[in-house]
Amino acid sequence: MVSGLAAGVQLFSDQEEIVIHIIRIRATRRQIDEMMQILETYIKLAVDVRQGILAGGGAMHADCEAALLEDGSQQEDIWGADWNPESQEVTFESLINIRPRQNNRSLEIVDPALRRLVAQVVQALLGGV
Repeated sequence: MVSGLAAGVQLFSDQEEIVIHIIRIRATRRQIDEMMQILETYIKLAVDVRQGILAGGGAMHADCEAALLEDGSQQEDIWGADWNPESQEVTFESLINIRPRQNNRSLEIVDPALRRLVAQVVQALLGGV
């Protein structure tokens, strides 16, 4: 079941609640903590580079991507990344980044300008929290 919330989207499974937040403005500490519930040390993200928003949480980038698509984002604008709150670092590897039609044939985002854009969105919304 998927239900929209003011702060994000919650996905429920038989085993546990998975919270995926859509972040449009700087995240709160509570949102960061909720997004870290599954993986504990880092957060899976899908970043909409056109809108400057992201979805984070859960165990797969595809879940975050699905939340953004449901919210109205376009597939070609969404890129996968991870956020480590402790080190404040972004990494750029995800299965959702394999896009031959957009000249990205790798798990990693290969275009340096696109990497910078993803990092800027992540830092603006999650950095320092």
